[in-house]
Amino acid sequence: MLASCGNSEWHAPPFGSTHELIIATVNGPTTFFEDSQGNFAGFEHDLASLFAQKLGMSAKFVVYANRELLMQALARGKAHLAAAGLAAPPDGEESGLIFGPTYFKVQPQLAYNRSEPKPESLAELSGKRIGYISAPGLDALLKAQKATYPGVDFSELKKDSSDDLLSAVSDGTADYAIAYSNQIDIAEHYYPNIDTAFDIGPAVRLAWAFPENADSELLQKARDFFAGIEKDGTLSRIIDRYYGHIYRLEQADIVGFLGKMDSQLDTLRPYFEDAEEVTGIDWRLLAALAYQESHWDEHATSPTGVRGIMMLTGDTADRLNVSDRLNPRQSIMAGARYLAMLKDEIPPGVKEPDRTWFALAAYNVGTAHLEDAMQLAKRLKKNPDSWVDLKDVLPLLSRPGYFGTVQHGFARGGEAVIMVGSIRNYYDLLTKYKSPHVPVFKMHF
Repeated sequence: MLASCGNSEWHAPPFGSTHELIIATVNGPTTFFEDSQGNFAGFEHDLASLFAQKLGMSAKFVVYANRELLMQALARGKAHLAAAGLAAPPDGEESGLIFGPTYFKVQPQLAYNRSEPKPESLAELSGKRIGYISAPGLDALLKAQKATYPGVDFSELKKDSSDDLLSAVSDGTADYAIAYSNQIDIAEHYYPNIDTAFDIGPAVRLAWAFPENADSELLQKARDFFAGIEKDGTLSRIIDRYYGHIYRLEQADIVGFLGKMDSQLDTLRPYFEDAEEVTGIDWRLLAALAYQESHWDEHATSPTGVRGIMMLTGDTADRLNVSDRLNPRQSIMAGARYLAMLKDEIPPGVKEPDRTWFALAAYNVGTAHLEDAMQLAKRLKKNPDSWVDLKDVLPLLSRPGYFGTVQHGFARGGEAVIMVGSIRNYYDLLTKYKSPHVPVFKMHF
């Protein structure tokens, strides 16, 4: 549930007196956003929603324009907690808030535009403007940097998110930016002309924040929650969902993809949208799969005989009644139907989004080898229904000590893992730059 933050008189009811957990957050790719299907998502959204579920409460998110306003609102008791990628201040520094357990560590870094020489230290940047967004922990770090480098213009920018901040570096309206490593890592996939120059100061810990007078029971439940999800692997799976794929592509790959997206995709988009209407699979995911398979080359042919935009085998084409694998409309529709069939064959214990990643892996390696990997995962005491575990197991299918112990033998499982990671990156780019499909219903008279 999403709520407005406009009522200045409103306060969150005491914890335990309501069935709603009031959670303050900010919009952004590392926190809380609306996904390609119109659902709320994000690393902080998923964590806080799960916490509310564990408490037997419903999660009510209140989105603030920036972290400064969020912190002020939290201090005034307008939420039970803040889940917004907040860096806890250094030990001993007063913030007027209580910070919970560490769930992620990030490194403050300098981001620069690759069209300019890469700086090696802040000492080189006298007279340059370095933008940042005020945040607990970062403010204390920059206070020391300002004293050490008085010639550098450290400018607090009134941006709503780290994405806005880093886009300013990309388009040249800011010379440099200081942000956290997770924010820069994600932004590099949307703005391939930015990169990390160097680290600034020590790593910091991300944690939820609570009002100074927070209920002691809520604080203890939060500590128990993080201890539990770290122990059972849930925290690792949520981290993988948002960060597990982002290091797969090189910047040259992203630049090449964005170029072809601008020059070729509009011609093919109607075919992908038609396939979405038939299968229910987001056209942008289908386009990402097609790019991974053929770089949208309708004449693509591999040495093993797979052909077309979706790189269909002869057997798969026959199974799906494809008369011409080099026909882009036929190939895209058949590839989409095949992916939908693979999703249906995945065991019911595998939930989304992992179900989609499993199906994409099966598109590459086949369902038989995927089932082998799931059985092997069980033997290795890993979760066979979790992509974060299965992507560690699939590469073992190419090692003699393992493939000889499974029913279908050798497979290039590592290639399937690489493929899925790349597709996830291409899909992220498409969901940022391309709108979802809106079906047009035609009236017949």
